Amino acid sequence: MIKIDSIANLRAASQNARSKNLRIGLIPTMGNLHEGHISLLKKIRRESDFVITSIFVNPLQFGRNEDLAKYPRTLTDDQKLLIAAGCDVLFTPLASEMYPDGLETHSKVSVPGVSEGLCGDCRPGHFDGVATIVIKLLNIIQPDIAVFGQKDFQQLAVIKKFTKDLNISTQIIEAPTIRAADGLALSSRNSYLSPSDRSVAPNLYQCIKHLSESIKSGTREYYHLIKTATEQLSLKGFKVEYIEVLNQKNLQPATDNDHQLIILIAAQLGKTRLIDNIAFSTLVENI
Repeated sequence: MIKIDSIANLRAASQNARSKNLRIGLIPTMGNLHEGHISLLKKIRRESDFVITSIFVNPLQFGRNEDLAKYPRTLTDDQKLLIAAGCDVLFTPLASEMYPDGLETHSKVSVPGVSEGLCGDCRPGHFDGVATIVIKLLNIIQPDIAVFGQKDFQQLAVIKKFTKDLNISTQIIEAPTIRAADGLALSSRNSYLSPSDRSVAPNLYQCIKHLSESIKSGTREYYHLIKTATEQLSLKGFKVEYIEVLNQKNLQPATDNDHQLIILIAAQLGKTRLIDNIAFSTLVENI
């Protein structure tokens, strides 16, 4: 695996791979890698010949009071995992490389619609930062495919929309959420959880799983379902930011005529912000 920290060298590496007719795959990350990230790499390894992983804690997607300084950075361990998984290039730029003139004057990409509500409301400017850095990486590398996890479903929706709107040729591949044995979605921020909070955290997934089963069984009183779920999670120590039942395709509030639904949730547990989702259909399958 080659480690690169400059845009010029990364562009040269991708151009060299393309000159050999290699299919290029990209996995953008912020590091502190776990099994979920490695599952992305294994997936894209099967569908490409030359895999590039980026590790960049992007300051543009962090709010003023968020955890940029504290975000876990574990580059040495990350490199070992990537080598074992078959990564070809690791891109680890400094902020000064990606934003040489600073953040304040840098052009930003805004994606209307799907970036609004949910985490868009709770973290103003977050998705502008995500869209900007992903577009920068796509422009620098021009990969054939890029993979993103379904756990960050709103982020995935933002990326799919701007690639379509801006005629970006990179194919966006989505990968399923990887969970611990007790159901907790794997996340770099899980390392913030205290032992006691870690034992409580799986209740987040159990909550939305129960909600989805209630809806599939015919209950459509979303307001009361969400109110009850919020109260139950509060009793367990969560501070719920949102629970929403939405149409999978456009992330608009679900109606009785919608059948492909998704429940998205965000909540604070101790010092850790957790997000999760579950997608499902209310249509009865014919046996």
